Amino acid sequence: MSHITLIRHGQANSEAKDEASYDQLSPLGHQQAQWLGAHLKSTGQPHHRLYTGTLRRHAETADRMETGLTQTRDARLNELEYFTLAAALEKEHGVAMPSEQSEFVHHLPRVFAAWQADEIDGAPERFSEFEARVSSVIEDIAAGEGPALVVTSGGLISMVMRQHLDLDITKMANLALAIMNSSMHRLYPVGGTWSPVMFNAVPHLEAPDRHYAQTHV
Repeated sequence: MSHITLIRHGQANSEAKDEASYDQLSPLGHQQAQWLGAHLKSTGQPHHRLYTGTLRRHAETADRMETGLTQTRDARLNELEYFTLAAALEKEHGVAMPSEQSEFVHHLPRVFAAWQADEIDGAPERFSEFEARVSSVIEDIAAGEGPALVVTSGGLISMVMRQHLDLDITKMANLALAIMNSSMHRLYPVGGTWSPVMFNAVPHLEAPDRHYAQTHV
């Protein structure tokens, strides 16, 4: 039976302060993706289709997984622009960008809440527009034949979970913070609807010598 497996890209440039410099895998991110691809092969999990966003980190992750599938790139699978939103929120409302990674856990929910409330004039897209494009691309992938792999980003995965679990904005933000690099999240048809049956799975990183690679940023 068909299902959709969403994959967050491997670790990107965690020291970045803008969208462009973030959009590349770190050496560890390349390794995470390679391990994930090897895991899928060794466990005999066949997938008929492979989708990615158009961002560099998505393509690099898919390439390193070596699935043998042709990538179908779709910009609707691209991440929300956190750095752009955060910069606009600071300019318009004086909410400072985090200077330490530990501050990010408090900052992201605040950005999401302001974005949803249409309080960020400089947002590159409205929250409702992001919501609509995520819904439309998942519907299109779901209409295809056979199990599908979808390489995308954490914010988009958290939106998919919001839409299928009816999460409020705070819970969506907290979910986004929890999503690990190269993790798997699966939607499966149950009772006529697509239901989440897997979240944040990293079996390829569970061996003791790979625990260090269980990263969030």
